[in-house]
Amino acid sequence: MKPAKEQGTSRAKGPAIDPSNDIEFRAVSKRYGDVTAVAGVDLAVPKGAFVALLGPSGCGKTTCLRMIGGFEQPTEGTVLIENRPMNGVPPYQRPVNMVFQHYALFPHLDVMANVSYGLRQMRPPLARTEVQRRSEEALELVRLGGYARRRIHELSGGQQQRVALARAIVNRPAVLLLDEPLAALDRKLRTAMQFELQTLQRELGITFLLVTHDQEEALSMSDFVCVMNAGRVAQTGTPREVYDTPNSLFVADFVGKTNHLSGTLEPGGVLRLANGVGLAVGGNGTGRVAVVLRPEAIRLHPEAAGRGFAGTVTHRIFLGSTVEYAVAADGLGDFLVTADRGKSDGTAEPGARVRLAFDPTALHLYPS
Repeated sequence: MKPAKEQGTSRAKGPAIDPSNDIEFRAVSKRYGDVTAVAGVDLAVPKGAFVALLGPSGCGKTTCLRMIGGFEQPTEGTVLIENRPMNGVPPYQRPVNMVFQHYALFPHLDVMANVSYGLRQMRPPLARTEVQRRSEEALELVRLGGYARRRIHELSGGQQQRVALARAIVNRPAVLLLDEPLAALDRKLRTAMQFELQTLQRELGITFLLVTHDQEEALSMSDFVCVMNAGRVAQTGTPREVYDTPNSLFVADFVGKTNHLSGTLEPGGVLRLANGVGLAVGGNGTGRVAVVLRPEAIRLHPEAAGRGFAGTVTHRIFLGSTVEYAVAADGLGDFLVTADRGKSDGTAEPGARVRLAFDPTALHLYPS
């Protein structure tokens, strides 16, 4: 997934059509009075992709979703779906459907009536047998084949979410919009539904666009991640690219857990840390820099090992397959270390003296 301008779009000669994209934003802005919610966004979403819009509250991701769905219109720029400009097109005329955070199911209708509702509104009307057939197919896709006559209040949270999905896909949209659809579920059910959504997307082969503020959810479910900040696109790429090679301090800090250091980049690519130690990191620039290091890039050793930075364990958090340590490193500040349980469980207790070791190439440097 690339910004539209990187794919050869030329506004001077009119909009170029890229048949490989289902959704495009071209210099899209949205303002509410003096407040700019989205500022000049260029974005292209490939056909059949599972894309996550990720960012903190107020970053513009939900506004982008609503402009795709037709619930909001851009102040400037153009939104395209299947290469057709959508500015001014009402929601019911767009090839999209939406699953809301709270599902918006009709409590007075049973499961079948909820799923078939959209089909029954189509004009010219579909035959009753066609409505029945397509509704049953949608329920089978979400593994609710035997639930057609259940009432909504008789379903669990996960089952209600699947009813909302069936209702959204029964009209066969080109794009399915998901607005924080797992936010109301407990952690175990959220994980199960993440697998369900990935399986459903592969089976349907349509574009899924997920809006979330949950970094783990975005990284685990999507093919591509678009990180937003203050109404702009901060970075796009695969989950691995965004996590392993963040292009800014904001992205590094927002996506995943990080340790923050400060230092000075000296001639010859030497990073001078606050404790006076120099590390060979390469690069041509000089001056003060902000430094980010992922917790899993740090190795924990007993103090007697004699290598790495000395420190004291302040907290030990058992997380099942992993253990997290909070370590106060001498002259460097506090560090979070994520270690494999099988290798580190019992190695360090609070109060223990340890050493922290890491490869300097694992450091991410940004202008201070």
